[in-house]
Amino acid sequence: MTPSQDVDAVTTPDIDLEGYGNSEIDPLDELPGEVEMSLFDHLEELRQRIFYSLIAVAVCVIGCFFAVKQIVQLLEVPAQGVKFLQLAPGEYFFVSIKVAGYTGLVLSSPFILYQIIQFVLPGLTRRERRLLGPVVLGSSVLFAGGLVFAYLLLIPAALKFFISYGADVVEQLWSIDKYFEFVLLLLFSTGLAFQIPVIQLLLGNLGIVSSQKMLAGWRFVIMGAVILGAILTPSTDPLTQSLLAGAVLGLYFGGIGLVKLTGK
Repeated sequence: MTPSQDVDAVTTPDIDLEGYGNSEIDPLDELPGEVEMSLFDHLEELRQRIFYSLIAVAVCVIGCFFAVKQIVQLLEVPAQGVKFLQLAPGEYFFVSIKVAGYTGLVLSSPFILYQIIQFVLPGLTRRERRLLGPVVLGSSVLFAGGLVFAYLLLIPAALKFFISYGADVVEQLWSIDKYFEFVLLLLFSTGLAFQIPVIQLLLGNLGIVSSQKMLAGWRFVIMGAVILGAILTPSTDPLTQSLLAGAVLGLYFGGIGLVKLTGK
């Protein structure tokens, strides 16, 4: 072998160029089954999914209206020893519509959530799709937990405060419309406040905020929880506000632990 042949043998190894330059692309950042759609196709799909969601809400609201008497009686349970009055013609009828509307919206929310997921799913990467299941499940469980927490603790605590405060001065005769405004607002605001860990999980796994930064701002979180408790609770008693603020703080620090478990 000549020296030139020896150099060629050393400096010209076989190199597989197929797929070169693509090795750094993370498969989790790819869009599986990507399909090209025009803007009008997206708008048409959005219209259909909104239409299906509205039908589901209407069906659930109508169904709840037929069972509204039992729902109203269930929501009146925390107000022990209080008589409810109809202060205007048709007040109970409009309250029934309001209660059926809120209840039907809650019952139809899984179907609405399914429609939202189906609409955004084609634009999600594999990494984002892996978060979808835990986020949806966690959000549903936490919202239901918020409703139970408000029904069993917040509402009875607030009503007990109001009833005992004026027990020796006034007789407890309440407007049924004002009562249900109070109860429904407290139920849904608490359910929304319980979504804090889900938001933290999303922010952490998308790389927006780390668990260390969440923990570093604990002073601001305590102040924010107190303010949130004062805003979300329709009553002004300190017990109800303290219960909600304590629940928010527990959820926030629990969310930090959850983000840490995911390594973020």
